Amino acid sequence: MSSSRKPRLSNSPERLALPGTVWIASDIHLGPDVPATARAFHRFLQQACVQADALLLCGDIFDAWIGDDFAGKDAPQWLRESLAALRDVSARIPLWLGRGNRDFLLGETLARQVGARLLPDSVVIETAAGRVLLSHGDEYCTQDRAYQRFRRLVRRRSVQRLFLSLSLSMRRRIADFARRRSMAGNQYKPAAIMDVEPVAVARAFERSGVCLMVHGHTHRPAVHTLEISGRECRRIVLPDWEFDGASPRRGGWVVLDAQGARLKWAEALSGPSARS
Repeated sequence: MSSSRKPRLSNSPERLALPGTVWIASDIHLGPDVPATARAFHRFLQQACVQADALLLCGDIFDAWIGDDFAGKDAPQWLRESLAALRDVSARIPLWLGRGNRDFLLGETLARQVGARLLPDSVVIETAAGRVLLSHGDEYCTQDRAYQRFRRLVRRRSVQRLFLSLSLSMRRRIADFARRRSMAGNQYKPAAIMDVEPVAVARAFERSGVCLMVHGHTHRPAVHTLEISGRECRRIVLPDWEFDGASPRRGGWVVLDAQGARLKWAEALSGPSARS
């Protein structure tokens, strides 16, 4: 397959037309401590180049992202290998990268470096399976008010400029501290607070007018059927990826094509997904 098949953008930056077979994945959480997850993800990328016409990664590709200069000449080996794998994809099919709650600082410099384009935080995709509303998903977790306040703060350009003006080592220490605090705080939050809020989901369906939503973030993969304003709608939640410490290992993606939308699973990624 050739990356010459360019996707068509509509006049609105929040809409994107992608013909053929589209694959979507999220929440891979690449980092220095997950080599088995990285190997599985790299195999997935090779499979996408053969079976998909476009690949979209909608956030939390990396477990933490402290700025695009992190991918400079002194980038660690694990990161260099993953960037090379992403470049191989973009040389063969269109590749789109989205920002999640852990890699919201991912920017145009990194996208250009791997030959990809950045996704808006929320986008309606015109596909062979119909119109699909795609996002990372954290914006729908509105019951977690503390997180939503943090989300609004760190997405301010002034805050990001200040953070990126610091040295890489200082940014890494701040990111590590913030992650530890987040993990500690989440231990005491009810599970429902960290899931999507039904009203927020319903509003997103109503605003977009679509009948299918795909997102990640919650690590609760499933296909939900619901009724919105008299319409039957589906919400597909992408799985997170964990091949290092989880049993059974987990990972997966969504396929969008003329047959519809399907959630695919891959415990081993040694061939076709083990369950679908």
